[in-house]
Amino acid sequence: MSTTPKISPSEDELRAALVSLKTRYPSLGIAKTHSILLASFPNWLVSEKRTRKVLQNEGLILDSPSPQGADMIYPTSRLIPDLDIPKWTSKVQVRYYDKRKGKGLVAIEDVEEGETIWKEDPFILAPEWEIYDMQISSAACGFCSTPLDQSSPLTQPCPASSSSSQTPCAFRFCNRLCLSRSAKHHTLLCSSQNPGCVPLLKLIKETKWMALHAFAQCTSRVLLAGQRSTEEEDRDWKVVTGLAELGLEERFKYSFNSSGAEPDRESWKKAHTTFLHAFRSPRSSSDQKNLAKILKKPMNPVIDKALFEYDGFLRGLGRMSLNLEAHGGLYTLHSHLNHSCTPNVSVRHNDRRTALSRITVIAKRSIVAGEELFITYVNPEMDVRRRRQELQAWGFGECTCVRCLQDAKHMKPGDGEDMLDLASELKASLGVV
Repeated sequence: MSTTPKISPSEDELRAALVSLKTRYPSLGIAKTHSILLASFPNWLVSEKRTRKVLQNEGLILDSPSPQGADMIYPTSRLIPDLDIPKWTSKVQVRYYDKRKGKGLVAIEDVEEGETIWKEDPFILAPEWEIYDMQISSAACGFCSTPLDQSSPLTQPCPASSSSSQTPCAFRFCNRLCLSRSAKHHTLLCSSQNPGCVPLLKLIKETKWMALHAFAQCTSRVLLAGQRSTEEEDRDWKVVTGLAELGLEERFKYSFNSSGAEPDRESWKKAHTTFLHAFRSPRSSSDQKNLAKILKKPMNPVIDKALFEYDGFLRGLGRMSLNLEAHGGLYTLHSHLNHSCTPNVSVRHNDRRTALSRITVIAKRSIVAGEELFITYVNPEMDVRRRRQELQAWGFGECTCVRCLQDAKHMKPGDGEDMLDLASELKASLGVV
């Protein structure tokens, strides 16, 4: 029986093959990359030493952290105990990598290009400002954010609102189901039931501070869960504390310190004071009585400290900034997805007429079992310097994905630095989305 003779590929052929493999499997080491290379090209004769050399020449082997990098503080995350993944999908599992990278999602079966991996409704929603304006003008559902059909007999007003109320609630809901589900978070942010929240909602709208809006929604959900049962409070709090976290002070120190700008701590303190007035210590006696009617049970002291002490408040804002989906939702399973500049999944809002806030996670290409799922945290159309700048602003350090390593090799010194420095300085003072 004759066997096909082995051939030694040219440098260009080998380089192209290895770049393609590292793009698809960015987390694999040299040995595994070499093994997959030989399996993909069984007639090739390539030593592991040659594979290593090409990977090194192409900048596809990550350098060891520098002493300076060892002093950096990066976002931290933890696993969510008892997370019920099968309620969303049977196709992925959570994997904890290490302290630096944290957790991620890995496929546990092969997924075809274009296949839906899961659908998910938000844990809380702080929608884009155009949608939020529609909510507060009774034009979009106060729960799922779907634009309302004003002629539909199914739409429901907030039952606490009335024309005689000094601060009537403008929220309306698609139907009784959305109204019922809104009880998880709406009560404490309802201007009729908790008038003390009005200054906070006004500040959020004026500043268009999405992280503050999201943290208010999150706080409302956790506090209301505690009024219903200890079990529900514990379950929701595990979701919140499992989110990736980097406080605003840490984020500014390690992400914006090159710009020379100072953080806008006065805005942070003003927001904190207004936040306390909404949920913990309203200014007027009448607002205090209204809040006491809602929060009848004593607050869990651990949660109270984490939400309302100033440092905890800044960390809460940092959590929101790191984990919000682009359109303003906070999604439990989605928040596990890590970044790549060549993502293999995309997130879409496909149920626009029935559940606008629901996301659908779809494979951008075929994904094999064992492969990590990635989205992109930045606009992939930007050049490498701009992508890295955006990621560093979130405390993720310099991106070393395969695409960035390749693009950086062709980057000219000084390209676009002036504009990037200006953008960084403008963003730095507030330090939040």
